[in-house]
Amino acid sequence: MTSTSELKYKRILLKVSGEVLMGDQGFGIDMKTVQAVAEEIAEVARTGVELCLVIGGGNIFRGLSKAAAGMERSSADYMGMLATVMNALAMQNALEQLGIDTRVQSAIQMNAVCEPFIRRRAIRHLEKGRVVIFAAGTGAPYFTTDTAAALRAAEMDCDALFKGTSVDGVYSADPKKDKSAQRYDSLNYMDVLSRDLKVMDASAVSLMRENDIPIVVFSIRTEGELDKVIHGGGTHTVISN
Repeated sequence: MTSTSELKYKRILLKVSGEVLMGDQGFGIDMKTVQAVAEEIAEVARTGVELCLVIGGGNIFRGLSKAAAGMERSSADYMGMLATVMNALAMQNALEQLGIDTRVQSAIQMNAVCEPFIRRRAIRHLEKGRVVIFAAGTGAPYFTTDTAAALRAAEMDCDALFKGTSVDGVYSADPKKDKSAQRYDSLNYMDVLSRDLKVMDASAVSLMRENDIPIVVFSIRTEGELDKVIHGGGTHTVISN
């Protein structure tokens, strides 16, 4: 087991998009993919890193697109929050099958399936070595799971916010569509905001800037990459002051 003194980051919040959990499907939860992501998380949790997660809900329901299609925005966003709870429970199940003690805390109370979000309780779980999954966003409409991740990272006093994506960092354009897109090893927050780089919502980036918490963007689909990046290696982009 790796000593925590060797780790670059000792407490992190990992933001995983819901789309990652689809795998090669066009919709829903692919349990093989959930299991693969859980194995990456478990490997890191066993090193002693204090780890909390926020998982998006776009694989099941995306509130903003439904609002654009005519649904009332608040109702659409609440439905999206419920989708994140489903993803959180799927990830909790996968992690606990690997022997990782896990708690789900929801910003919308649903005591039959998970705990309510209580900051001091969440910190205590982390100190005891449990993985904490924050579900239901901020509990309020008009805020994305990116903003929820930034908020929870600040509340948990995390060393960094890790954004697990399908690509290995931040690019000047979508590398899947533009082969000439440039990858950045490092950026500052204002670069991201002024260039309108599609990393996270502007509100989330601004919140991380105000609290001086770096954003680390890497590929969650690359086996072993999360562990490498936490030790300061691997391929990733760091956004900081």
